[in-house]
Amino acid sequence: MEKNTQFLKKMLFVVAVLLCNVSFSQNSSLSGKVTDAKGSAIAGANVVLSNSKSTLTDADGVYTFTSLADGSVTVTVSYVGFATEQKTADVSGSTTLDFQLQEDSKVLEEIVVTGVVNPRAKIKSSVSITTLDVKQVEQSAPRSTAEIFRTIPGIRSESSGGEGNANISVRGVPISSGGSKYLQLQEDGLPVLLYGDIAFATADIFTRFDRNVAKIEAIRGGSASTLSSNSPGGIINFISKTGKTEGGSMATSFGLDYSDFRTDIEYGARIGDGLYFHAGGFYRTGEGVRSPGFTANNGGQFKMNVTKEFESGSVTVYAKFLNDRAAAYMPMPIKVTGTNSDPNWESISGFDATSATQQSPYLLHNVGLDGNGNIRRGNVADGMHPVSKSIGASVNFELADGWKVTNNGRFSSNSGQFITPFPAEVASAATIANSFGAGSTLTYANDGTPFNNPNGLVSRIHMFDVELNNFNNFMNDLRITKKFDKVGITAGYFKSIQNISMSWLWNSYLQEVSDNNPRLINVTDGSGNLLSSNGLYAYGVPFWGNCCTRNYDTQYNVSAPYANVSFEATDKLSLEGGIRFDIGQVNGSFAGSSQTVYDINNDNVISAPETSVSAINTANTTAVDYDYDYVSYSVGANYLLDAKQSVFARYSKGASAKADRILFSGLDYLDGDKINALDYLAQAEIGYKRKFDKGYLYATFFSSTTTEEGGFEATSNSIIENDYRSMGLEIESSYSVNNDLNLRGGFTYTKAEITSGANDGNEPRRQPKLMYNFIPTYKFSKGKNMVGLSFIGQTKAYAQDNNELVMNGYVIVNGFVEVGITKGLSLNLAGNNLFNTLAITEAEEGSITDNTTNIVRARPLPGRSISMSLSYRF
Repeated sequence: MEKNTQFLKKMLFVVAVLLCNVSFSQNSSLSGKVTDAKGSAIAGANVVLSNSKSTLTDADGVYTFTSLADGSVTVTVSYVGFATEQKTADVSGSTTLDFQLQEDSKVLEEIVVTGVVNPRAKIKSSVSITTLDVKQVEQSAPRSTAEIFRTIPGIRSESSGGEGNANISVRGVPISSGGSKYLQLQEDGLPVLLYGDIAFATADIFTRFDRNVAKIEAIRGGSASTLSSNSPGGIINFISKTGKTEGGSMATSFGLDYSDFRTDIEYGARIGDGLYFHAGGFYRTGEGVRSPGFTANNGGQFKMNVTKEFESGSVTVYAKFLNDRAAAYMPMPIKVTGTNSDPNWESISGFDATSATQQSPYLLHNVGLDGNGNIRRGNVADGMHPVSKSIGASVNFELADGWKVTNNGRFSSNSGQFITPFPAEVASAATIANSFGAGSTLTYANDGTPFNNPNGLVSRIHMFDVELNNFNNFMNDLRITKKFDKVGITAGYFKSIQNISMSWLWNSYLQEVSDNNPRLINVTDGSGNLLSSNGLYAYGVPFWGNCCTRNYDTQYNVSAPYANVSFEATDKLSLEGGIRFDIGQVNGSFAGSSQTVYDINNDNVISAPETSVSAINTANTTAVDYDYDYVSYSVGANYLLDAKQSVFARYSKGASAKADRILFSGLDYLDGDKINALDYLAQAEIGYKRKFDKGYLYATFFSSTTTEEGGFEATSNSIIENDYRSMGLEIESSYSVNNDLNLRGGFTYTKAEITSGANDGNEPRRQPKLMYNFIPTYKFSKGKNMVGLSFIGQTKAYAQDNNELVMNGYVIVNGFVEVGITKGLSLNLAGNNLFNTLAITEAEEGSITDNTTNIVRARPLPGRSISMSLSYRF
């Protein structure tokens, strides 16, 4: 018993000594201060140890870790807008390790992921690519997603349609029928919609920029044709934050001279060993930058993702919910005098084209027959109303023996509405009245008084009322890569199923031209018979031959195997080539209109408009069952002249397939060989990239050839079919003159021409020779405050392919002032189009009568708008 007692005493002594040693070995600390290049403290920087411990710097930029074991530890410090820095420290007792972070000015070493099979530095890639972070986006004071793209060289973004429905093109490639036909919009590497130019359902309608976005990558030409379907011109990819860098922000913004209120919030952090999350979104409400007389902007978006990192890879699961409403702006009546070659564009008396709309509180509903022949009502306040519910997952793993596998898949349930007034004709009251027969008269629908608008103009409104019934899609991109000594081989398989089910249910109205709640107009014939009801004179569009009551129910099933080979020929020369084979299977049906007598308002009286009501002719549908296929390829080379500069060359050819644009064209939709389903684009480019100590310069010479088979354009009720050729130069640069002053900008020179048809030799419509942007920013008060301007402009362009009517060049000046109130809290005042410039982006008419007053239907950019926001970063 005594021996046992002595043994226990000895064991307790040993344990006590061990505990004491452990206590001493775990009692060291590590602390330090994180500052910027000027020595100012950075609050909220993320500091992570190699043992997975992490913390944030306090208001003075100080971090502290206690109870550390003695020994070597790796410390990583990161903060949004700064380059991540990593150091190793030998911890013993009280150890100090300071960090001075450098601003991440998007230099050429930045790693890009869009349009490449493996992430690589810009200076080593043989593609033209632009990267924008959240701060750079805010500096151009955009009012819509499409306005962001105007600062990207080579991209032509006609952002006059509101929050969506923009026309987007690249490097002189034509905007033939609206949308982004040759340019793919993506979210986290997958297309938002498989086709970018679906009528009334363009990809940007289903895309919203908010603070969930870490950066935007945009490539022009290059490998885009082989790494995504229907994207031979380029890719614009919205890349989400992951939460790996802990922190978040919240911001509230509102219009000072217009009605709009918006709140954004986002946050991300580590929630476990190798486990991260990020979540956030926005909600907004208001009229918007134009005043329709009702709440036009109403809705929001929520996104989240969770990432789990493993020793050899990671898995990210992500989701999105979008339910938003925004007004869609169509061409507006504008007065044009002078000559076709030297016109003077200005607002009409009583209708300010920079602020007015054709939406009106007098026209809030559109009633007619739906796709099933039942009475339905469309709400004009819905405007562009996308509803999208998405869930997806991205998997990346490094395998043994140099193998790597990645898979990115997503399912989206998409639906919604597109409804907005379109002016099919703007003319004098007498011209409109006489179109209903001699002796017809016009009166205001709300009170029966005779029409007496001082400018004497009346719009024949076609209500573009489209139900987006089912635009669900599934996207999946699988890649397997094998790395050898100097050779990398990638094999991939892309699969997509895209539904396109929508119903066009259009009606016709008469409305005065006014920017103050325009009123509806009734028409009475010479015998005193009322031909309209509350401004509606037809359930359909007889002015266009009742063309546009129609229904689509089609599905597009696309499979695309592809391969890419890269070869590091020397330390300086790298070669790359890729090939893709797209196979599309299309099936479904579509139906046009028939006229019928129907008592729409259920008053047991058949009014004049009810004698001929457009309805979907469900008894006479056209079957769709055809295939298409095309091959895309791309080859490129990049040569490092030295560590700071490189040159590259690339040639690529691809195609963009049509979807709904070729339906209702009278083709044989059961035979793919007889359908003009494909448009081809070939591009060659030579580029130079140069890094400076305080900036960078990109310069790319490009040449492209487009072979189009034509597609339907709803606004002109016609099929556009031309071939095109373009060449030009795009330059992008950023330079920090000192720690406070940064100059960023770019310009694109394009010489383009039509090479077929009646307009052979003419310039493509709406294509300026020069587009440019210049964005200087200046920090003051030791970097706490910032002021900046952005100049975004273009030279003149022709309204239509006949090259008669000129749309004048313009420059839009935006500006902002940001004031730091306290740590993390700032106030921002931003102005868009400060000089209220009347900037025309498109026009329906291709010519005017010289030296007279003409009324042209054109789409202008919105006028001056001032907003204020209060944001807090934490």
